Amino acid sequence: MLIAVLSGFILAAFAPWLTRSLGDKAGWILALLPAGLFAYFLTWVPVVITDGAQVVHYPWIPGLDISLSILVDGLSLLFALLISGIGTFIIIYAGGYLHGHEDLPRFYAIMFSFMAAMLGVVLSNNIITLFVFWELTSITSYLLIGFHHEQKDARWFALQGLLVTVGGGLALLAGLIMLALAGGGSFELSEILANEDLREYGFYTGMVILILAGTFTKSAQVPFHFWLPNAMAAPTPVSAFLHSATMVKAGVYLMARLNPGIGGTELWLYALGIFGALTMFTGSFMALRSTGLKAVLAYTTIMALGTLTMLIGIGTEQAIIAAMTFLLAHALYKASLFMLAGALDHETGTKDITKLGGLRRLMPITFVTACIAALSLAGLPPLFGFIAKELMFEAALQAPTIGLFFTVLAVLSAIMIVAMAAVFALRPFIGDLKETPKKPHEAPLSMLIGPVVLASLSLIFGLVGFLPAAALVAPAVESVYGAPIDFDLYLWHGINLPLMLSVLAVALGLLLFWKWNAVLAVFSRMTFIDRFGPERGYEKLMDGLVWLAAWQTRLLQNGYMRNYLITIVLTTVALTGWTLFVHAGSPMPLGDISFSLHEIVVAGLVVMGAIVASVTSSRLGAVATLGMVGFGIALIYVFFSAPDLGTTQIMVETLTVILLVLVLFRLPSFQKLSSTASRMRDAVVAVSLGGLMTLLILAVNAVEVTEPISDQLVAWSYPEAHGRNIVNVILVDFRALDTLGEIFVVGLAAIGVYAMIRLRAEDKAK
Repeated sequence: MLIAVLSGFILAAFAPWLTRSLGDKAGWILALLPAGLFAYFLTWVPVVITDGAQVVHYPWIPGLDISLSILVDGLSLLFALLISGIGTFIIIYAGGYLHGHEDLPRFYAIMFSFMAAMLGVVLSNNIITLFVFWELTSITSYLLIGFHHEQKDARWFALQGLLVTVGGGLALLAGLIMLALAGGGSFELSEILANEDLREYGFYTGMVILILAGTFTKSAQVPFHFWLPNAMAAPTPVSAFLHSATMVKAGVYLMARLNPGIGGTELWLYALGIFGALTMFTGSFMALRSTGLKAVLAYTTIMALGTLTMLIGIGTEQAIIAAMTFLLAHALYKASLFMLAGALDHETGTKDITKLGGLRRLMPITFVTACIAALSLAGLPPLFGFIAKELMFEAALQAPTIGLFFTVLAVLSAIMIVAMAAVFALRPFIGDLKETPKKPHEAPLSMLIGPVVLASLSLIFGLVGFLPAAALVAPAVESVYGAPIDFDLYLWHGINLPLMLSVLAVALGLLLFWKWNAVLAVFSRMTFIDRFGPERGYEKLMDGLVWLAAWQTRLLQNGYMRNYLITIVLTTVALTGWTLFVHAGSPMPLGDISFSLHEIVVAGLVVMGAIVASVTSSRLGAVATLGMVGFGIALIYVFFSAPDLGTTQIMVETLTVILLVLVLFRLPSFQKLSSTASRMRDAVVAVSLGGLMTLLILAVNAVEVTEPISDQLVAWSYPEAHGRNIVNVILVDFRALDTLGEIFVVGLAAIGVYAMIRLRAEDKAK
């Protein structure tokens, strides 16, 4: 199982070389990996149905209780099958769509990494590894969205998607850590969700808000939905994979995964239900005003993500059944529709629906496939999408407290989706043939096999949905609901209210399709939608960040070393001093303070030397008093039984004084470059830091949290290191690598000085 999860990363390393070696066959051969994974995951279906969830543990960081544990249950298995199954056709499709592209090897490398990261998300049982894979999906999707990096829009939209999803990911990390604390400290999802007290956690509200911030940004819920349509800057194979089975479904997956443990509360119902319903309506509305093939599909994806979020929030048996059924139905028709959109663009040279027409005779397979997939999108029988939509209507009608709100938005969304499904399936193909940048013809097999198979599955699952689809949906429903549910999937449930709502949605949707040109004319005058939408808020936020960065750069990075030092020192004094005085108690523990006469005399000389060096206008006097400070410190070392340190200090001070005296004659005389007020300020800052350091040292010496390590070093010095000079033993034996590093730094500095001297000598010689 671990190999299955990580195999995508392994193949990604070899994909560029294989792509160049295999040529036109690369897509077909590379697709063998996801096809093999699909077959492997299928073997787990009877295991999960018979024996329930399975957990596989692989140690990773045992010291931190972090493992590469894998949870195989109905939910993770459904997602794994969608990722690997649809991924197989995406890899084949990419070989035809990007045929001859110079960056195709790079594309495959990133795509397999993306696929592996998504498999890691849905199969991880450990929340730390889940988060690692979660962020990997953001990073790899950033690279895929910005695949055409030479285009400014691709770079901008890739960065937009990265910032939105990674920003939400930071909130998610905090929420997951709180979830682990609420679950008793375990990082294993299977153990956490088995805890029945998660909803009683003291910070339950904050935990849910943080987790939803991560899932909402990932799954493009209002108001974070704007990044998803912009991600259409990616090549169509990326869009098809990202929208149907990966990336944007990650947030839906995590909400479904956590539903048994933290769902079922009013906060969960209203947060997921209301935001999901608003997202569902927003996606449908924005699709209605779009004319690009991929844009229409992107907004219908937002509609689907909102629908799934709403259903998980409702949380009833009927809602969870509807959610998992809708998840499967959406993956099948959306992948097919996106690949068909790419085929139309690839063969005609345009994505604009208004510039396409009459293609049914030139692209008959594409036309028939588009009609089947669009019928599933619209929720018409006998497609599997019809079953999912009926279940969704029924769940909305049965929702607690605000069921009417959910039902109204669901019906309005369905009306608009029917209209756009008809637009996508009919406008490019019926009517007179329109002139396009390229001469239209049917797409190659590699670009049609995926859409045809997936659209056919939508039809097959609709006609016999109670057989293969139920086998996949039932275990997932049990995982999300947290208990077994007996249900069947039927195409015909009799004449009931959900059916009547479907009929109403279809009738009004077809009317809207008939008047679509008039609708577009109205929308073209509603420019305020773009001027005041959340995307404009994102742009203002980015502008604000740039302004803030420029302001703090001017303030803090102004090029004056004095200002840098003052800022660092004052920040240290303020934060450390506040912590010291607040937490040290009253009176502050300062230890046993006692002095001998000779210690007072030496300390007084050091202080006097420092003061004179700071105020004198004589360079020679400053050097002499600094030497007095250094020799005084050497005496202090000797007083406290460190003669070797004292000797080293004397040698350093002697050499320093000699060098300074030698260069004094080459330096200009002292000049007053600062005012008296600034010098007084500097003095206050210096005294504040010195006083704080003194108090810290005294406080540290007075408080003993653990036994000092010095006692152990003294005990080990002779028997372990065979040395009686403890300082030397510490430097040479106990801290050997540290000392070696210091020697390396000093040696490197000496080489640099020597090189500068030689360079200056050569310049003079020239």
